[in-house]
Amino acid sequence: MTPFARLRPIALGLALACAVQSLGVQAQPNASRLPNIGDGNSMSVAQERRLGESIMRQLMTDADYLDDPVLIDYLQSVWLPLRDAAGQLGQMPPELADAFSWDLLLVRDKSVNAFALPGGYMGVHLGLIAVVANRDELASVMGHELSHVTQRHIARMQDQQGKQTPFLVGAMILGVLAASRSPDAANALIMGGSAGVAQGQLNFSRDMEREADRLGFNVMSQAGFNAQGMVGMFQKLSQASRLNDSGGFPYLRSHPLTTERIGDMQSRIGLNLPAASPTSLEHAMMAARARALVATRVDEVQALVLALDKDFKPELPLAQQAGLLYAGAMAYTQQGQAAKARDAVTRLLALSREDPAGARAAQWLALDTERRLGNPQSCLQGLAAQTENRPRLFLRTQCQLALKQAPTAQAARDAMQLWLAEHPRDGLAWDLITQALNQTGEGLRALRADAESRAVRWDESGAIDRLRAGQALSKRLSQEGRLDRAGQMESSIIDSRLRSLEAQRRELLRPQN
Repeated sequence: MTPFARLRPIALGLALACAVQSLGVQAQPNASRLPNIGDGNSMSVAQERRLGESIMRQLMTDADYLDDPVLIDYLQSVWLPLRDAAGQLGQMPPELADAFSWDLLLVRDKSVNAFALPGGYMGVHLGLIAVVANRDELASVMGHELSHVTQRHIARMQDQQGKQTPFLVGAMILGVLAASRSPDAANALIMGGSAGVAQGQLNFSRDMEREADRLGFNVMSQAGFNAQGMVGMFQKLSQASRLNDSGGFPYLRSHPLTTERIGDMQSRIGLNLPAASPTSLEHAMMAARARALVATRVDEVQALVLALDKDFKPELPLAQQAGLLYAGAMAYTQQGQAAKARDAVTRLLALSREDPAGARAAQWLALDTERRLGNPQSCLQGLAAQTENRPRLFLRTQCQLALKQAPTAQAARDAMQLWLAEHPRDGLAWDLITQALNQTGEGLRALRADAESRAVRWDESGAIDRLRAGQALSKRLSQEGRLDRAGQMESSIIDSRLRSLEAQRRELLRPQN
């Protein structure tokens, strides 16, 4: 079972952290692997960031982690306004805005879920994107999770626990990892404390959930999203997944009753509830993309094809038609049915012609479909007239690499080099430049790029292995008299990066007092 596969309710880490004080003795043997959080009762911003990184180090190596430029770009269009609104409302002091990562993660999981981790890391499951009806419902979840981070709920729970805080934080990490192996193990961690202590901690967590609801509501409203989205999202959680309403007694829950939360939001909006926003063509396509990406089995892909064949009707709302066509086109492409995939894309382009955002999404799919069907040259020709952003830049690079020609490989290398100068922690960009450098015959640079790709994903061991391979290649080239000045400079960079990463790994393994 993978680490992402069992991240269960929203903010699972928070729920686990507040319910496992009695695990301090159990956590002690693993203390050497935990970040140094000090002996006091307060966690600094830097310590909270390191705690988040220690959890991310486990999660980022999982196969369920997904960097889909299109969906990440769409999520960013919701996430960035929420972050700005939190700052405008005074919820995000400058030291927090500067110190935390505010990174978005996409998880290939069908569950309707999102989670926030210390240090500003935000995870969104594909299942959530697939079921929300509009950007407002998505913003309600992300605003809630953002508020968990801006209000530093992990640090506040640490203060609540006093001298037990090192063990509390250790138990939180152990709880997340236990949830990756077995839901029963996670439940055992939650139920491990005495009744009296657990009751106080659960109440504290419910207060935090209410606070995240209230502040998340304010943030999404300030950012310009329809407040009805939060009510609609709570209703979906109640009906579709029962995340917070499993039938237990209210006082034993780590989250408030869903019905209580819906009522609270309705009271904040007032009697004159705004109408829910309609599903836009762009959102319908993004939800369809999420459904297609999470369909990993043959029968799941076939189900998307059957849905288009059987359910598509001209009288359906345009957004529903767009979703069926988009998911169907992706499924046909995956099956290698080129004619049917192109037909679905052509119909989608015609349907979205009058909608600018929808047209852009459909055009990207049309070009990517050509690439996936083995026609990268046609994809490149279509991209020539497109405005550049991350999804289109990376699609262009993938098409250039698919041609496997020296000039296009060099163009791909140069484009990724420019992008990485401004976005040095973009793992997918490092992957693409690694491929480009291998095609241009720059093996030494390719090894370092591969190492950087691993390092930004917190895989220090893998990065060190690649850098040592670079040292060995550099030595061989030098012995053969083939290490030119550029190679010597690259060799020096490899030596420096290797020393830095080895020191970083030693610090991670060093027992903390």
